[in-house]
Amino acid sequence: MREEFEKLAAAGKIRAAHIETLSQLTQQGYCIHRSWGFGKIKMVDTVFARFTIDFLNKPGHTMDLGFAAESLKAIDQSHVMARKFSDLEGLRQMAALHHLDLIKVVLQSFGGKATLDQIQQVLVPDVIRDDWKKWWEAAKRELKKDGHFTVPTKKTDPIIYQAKEVALPERLWADFKAAKGLKAKAAAAGEALKSFPDLDNKADLANQITAALNAEITTHQRTQPGVALEAIFVRDEIRQAAGLPAPTEGEITPANVWAQDLRVGQALEGIPAAKHQKALQSFKEANPALWHEALLAAINTVPAKVVGECAETLIEHGKLQQLKDTLAALISRHIATSDLLHWLAKERSDSFADILGPEVFRAMLSAMERDQFNEKKSNKLRDYILDDQSLLVELIGSADFEVIKDLTRALQLSPCFDDMDKRSLLARIVKSYPAVQSLISGEQTKQDASLIVSWESLEKRKNEYTELVQKKIPANSKEIAVARSYGDLRENHEYKAAKEMQKILMRRKGELESQLVRARGTDFAGARTEVVSPGTRVRVTDLNASHAETFTILGAWDTDPDKGVISYLTPLAQALLNKKVGEQVEFDMDGSKKRYRIEVIEAVNTAPAPSNTPAQLAPEPAVAPA
Repeated sequence: MREEFEKLAAAGKIRAAHIETLSQLTQQGYCIHRSWGFGKIKMVDTVFARFTIDFLNKPGHTMDLGFAAESLKAIDQSHVMARKFSDLEGLRQMAALHHLDLIKVVLQSFGGKATLDQIQQVLVPDVIRDDWKKWWEAAKRELKKDGHFTVPTKKTDPIIYQAKEVALPERLWADFKAAKGLKAKAAAAGEALKSFPDLDNKADLANQITAALNAEITTHQRTQPGVALEAIFVRDEIRQAAGLPAPTEGEITPANVWAQDLRVGQALEGIPAAKHQKALQSFKEANPALWHEALLAAINTVPAKVVGECAETLIEHGKLQQLKDTLAALISRHIATSDLLHWLAKERSDSFADILGPEVFRAMLSAMERDQFNEKKSNKLRDYILDDQSLLVELIGSADFEVIKDLTRALQLSPCFDDMDKRSLLARIVKSYPAVQSLISGEQTKQDASLIVSWESLEKRKNEYTELVQKKIPANSKEIAVARSYGDLRENHEYKAAKEMQKILMRRKGELESQLVRARGTDFAGARTEVVSPGTRVRVTDLNASHAETFTILGAWDTDPDKGVISYLTPLAQALLNKKVGEQVEFDMDGSKKRYRIEVIEAVNTAPAPSNTPAQLAPEPAVAPA
């Protein structure tokens, strides 16, 4: 066909530069298009200068020869896509009986190397119609034994075929040496350990790996104790698998690492989850007297999964009551972390029934509010509260009605949930406690109507909104763009973190817009003093303790407990509002009854309103009141 193409080029129907490509396409008979995939060239029409091609989803497609030369890539008959077209049953037979031959065909079709995803996309579902995962596990075991294939530790790295065979011990040692850093070497040693049953001479390789690990463990035991422990564990497993004698004198052990006055939580975070139980057992053996105190101190500093493992170890060794006492103290002081509370919410066993109550939900709100702008914290606790339909109802089930009312108010005012999620949670409360419905409806209407705020707090929220819109959100957009450029989004942790932060920032933007649109600034001048009202200072007598206290009741966003400044929306302020001098009030605070008598009511002024500060924000773009 080359002569025909040369004639077409001479006649000006195609470019001379296309002759070679078109000749290869017609000679091979098969091609790949970047969008339409595999195709078989059925006919060459030299009169109209076009191909007729059967693509998988476009049979009988005609294509101009010039366009074909620019957009098609020729593949020969040995290519896996061509063989799928011409001999699919033969490939299926190969998949059933000769795993390595099939993988070799795929790799050679892609220039000698291909990622696991590429292999799967080519073979499933046409060639491998059954369980791909089971098939691949069997094939991978054969690949590691065969000296022609290099199988990487990371799934995103390519599997490579090489004509020259390399013995298994040489490949395992080469992979280990190529690993950079002790953590990577420990992972490579773990992979090598899986192949030890296939080695005739295990001792030589084991001695090489353990000696190399020991050299680096020495330099890491103080700076990266978690990594050092991981390496020690795999070192000992390799020695055991090779049948080598007990460790030599002077070799670093887990006890040496734990003897450095470490925080067990920090060390566990540097160890793979599969090794946590082993690490905890070694910690217990190294600290037989104080191990449980260290674990109790760690549970409020580690991720939820590690909390569970620490708790399991404590319970297994008879420390359940100490664990419950620690949990109760952290919850009552509202300093329990969202990870700890997430674990407790999922656990919810009978063992913790006396702890699980309304205070746990209060602690959850406090933890989520602390985490709101911590980019390292996820929203797992919030998502779990929303997803578990029974959690909230179970936690408040033992509370009296006044406590439930207080929790309802706290939920309504919480910045941790958007309006739709709040409605969902409130609906769960109303379903179990219908009497709360009027409280929800009435307070929600009042809250939606307006928020009384001081000029100072309004200015702070406006500044936060401005910084969010003009600095933080644009900076986050740049981070997403940069992270996206790193490639494969499925394994791109920088991209995932930036996208998660985007959700947090946009949620906060919506919250601020909703709040600022409803905000009404005031300097509290002319506040009513015949009754308690926003803008008044109130001196009361605590009738239970017989001592005086003073509270300054200001706007929705004003709070300074040390100076007695409280928001008019707090339960305490709500109990005092509209009461006169001499009146007594009774309400619930932190689960106990409080009784106050009002002694003095006087007006308070805050800083005057800035001349250029409107009481209402017009955000960009404009948002209607929530």
